[in-house]
Amino acid sequence: MTDLIRDDDANARVVVLVEGASDRAAVHAAAAVLGRDLAAERLAVVPMGGAMSVRRFVEALGRRSAADRPGGGPEVRGLCDAAERPFYERAGLPEAAIAVCRPDLEGELIDALGLPAVEEVLARAGDLKLFRTFQNQPAQRARPPEAQLHRFFGTTSGRKEQYGRLLTAALAPDRLPEPLLAVLAAPRPA
Repeated sequence: MTDLIRDDDANARVVVLVEGASDRAAVHAAAAVLGRDLAAERLAVVPMGGAMSVRRFVEALGRRSAADRPGGGPEVRGLCDAAERPFYERAGLPEAAIAVCRPDLEGELIDALGLPAVEEVLARAGDLKLFRTFQNQPAQRARPPEAQLHRFFGTTSGRKEQYGRLLTAALAPDRLPEPLLAVLAAPRPA
């Protein structure tokens, strides 16, 4: 992992650092909902494999910027869950560059859609029956549906990424969660 940042990402005007693939999928789906072409806009979304890696990525972008772009590097933004904000702050990202999901991205998407619409997305994906079985497990029965959904999305590899994309794509542009809109905002003037 000597080179954390790909050349395409380092040459972007804006780099959005996200924890993982599900966050990246949601940002790309939000861009599609808004009719945006991130590649044309030179906005890169970089999954870090965990929030605790943010400092290494910020430092790598700074080193690449100084060496490759004497005029400065890309604008760096972060998308994180509320509990992860301190990692982004300690990495040196300014408060205005950190978009915080409360409590997390899945929670933002569930709130934005509402439970009936989330269940419609599950049904279209062929997972509603599986979710109903999951809800009936002894450890899940007493939990609220939002908590059940959070756990369900994390039970199978790739499911968080799949639903990050599907739930976001099911939203109208005016229903996209604020953190997703914030990371997709126009670059700040140089």
